[in-house]
Amino acid sequence: MKNLALIAYLDLKESLRAKWFLVYSLVFGGMIALFFIAGVTQSQVMGFSGLSRLLLMYIQVTIVILPIFILITTVRSISGDRDTHILEYMLSFPISLKQYYWGKILGRFITVFLPVFFAMFIAIVYGFSIGSAIPWSIFFLYTGLLFSLSSAFLGIAFFISSFVKTSEVALGISFFIWIFLLAFIDIALISLMMQNRFEEGLIITIALLNPMEIFRVAAISLFDPSLTVMGPVAFYILDTFKQTTFVMFSILYPLVLGIVFAFLGYAIFSKKDLV
Repeated sequence: MKNLALIAYLDLKESLRAKWFLVYSLVFGGMIALFFIAGVTQSQVMGFSGLSRLLLMYIQVTIVILPIFILITTVRSISGDRDTHILEYMLSFPISLKQYYWGKILGRFITVFLPVFFAMFIAIVYGFSIGSAIPWSIFFLYTGLLFSLSSAFLGIAFFISSFVKTSEVALGISFFIWIFLLAFIDIALISLMMQNRFEEGLIITIALLNPMEIFRVAAISLFDPSLTVMGPVAFYILDTFKQTTFVMFSILYPLVLGIVFAFLGYAIFSKKDLV
């Protein structure tokens, strides 16, 4: 346990020194600052106002940016150590493969989740200071959604990093996965529905397999249960499930998905040639 915490600390310290972490933090913190400067909390659109509208805009941008940031910064975690021979050096110490692998995951999760959470927390603190109503229920649910989405893509990233041989290949695979999942948020699914080539049940099943899609539907359903601002795919999903059931599913499914991919990555990492 001590070695695992040490590996997590070293990865966290390395990430804090890296330029990508500064950019990563500035992107999400800058979005919140920009929303306040633009007067988002002082306006009202389709019944959304104050911090509720700010959080809605923040989560809509996050669904696109967060997955790709996690993938490109994490997918080289193990493969990068292998390329620079740091992995061989680390394993020369009395550290097991399990401690190294899960320590890296723990340290990297802290670095990818905290900036996103703190940006939202700063919005809540600022809103409280200016006397805005604080939507605590939405804040906690969004925290759960961000936690589970971060876990899902972190697990996928470590799964990729466990079997690729070079960082360039890892980056290419991560971009492909991001674009593929992004395309299936609505564009591809609506096209399939319009062409009537597949049944609605199959379309809904495909949508539910996409962690980005269920995150998006669950996040907006907290503000707009009728989903008037979204496409027909989202409407079919909530027409099949109750809102509460779907929100719980949207938190648990990405979390389980990330854990499964993380364990698959560890199974590959522990059996293949490490150097």
